[in-house]
Amino acid sequence: MADLDEVRDTFQFLDDWEDRYRFILDLGRSVPQLDPELKTDDRLVRGCQSLVWLVPHFDPEEGCLHLEIDSDAHIVRGLIAIVLAAYDGNEPREILDFDIEGLFGELDLMRHLSPTRGNGLRSMVARIRSVAEDAAAHATLPRR
Repeated sequence: MADLDEVRDTFQFLDDWEDRYRFILDLGRSVPQLDPELKTDDRLVRGCQSLVWLVPHFDPEEGCLHLEIDSDAHIVRGLIAIVLAAYDGNEPREILDFDIEGLFGELDLMRHLSPTRGNGLRSMVARIRSVAEDAAAHATLPRR
């Protein structure tokens, strides 16, 4: 999977939004598919146009939050890859302090997504932030 610097560098390098769109689709191919048994209603992210599942794992030894996220839509899987590049493996406080809207602005994402897709992306971020807030407050999450 791509790291955040690679995402930023590639977006800067690609001038055309069709090329950026293809890059987002390519990023989506790198997102591991979620085990079908984990695709349950309680893991669905509400507010997304497509089906999106989020499975958080807090590692108390590392103090880091690891995220498994999957979707039934190719473009959403690409957006997931960007979100994972920004958030996965970080401490809850780092997730809460990270300016994700600033990243979306830097990449000019929201202007090129449909309103429903943009709302879904924000719903995914809100859910992750909620998990990070809980992890920061309690320093634990339920195991798989």
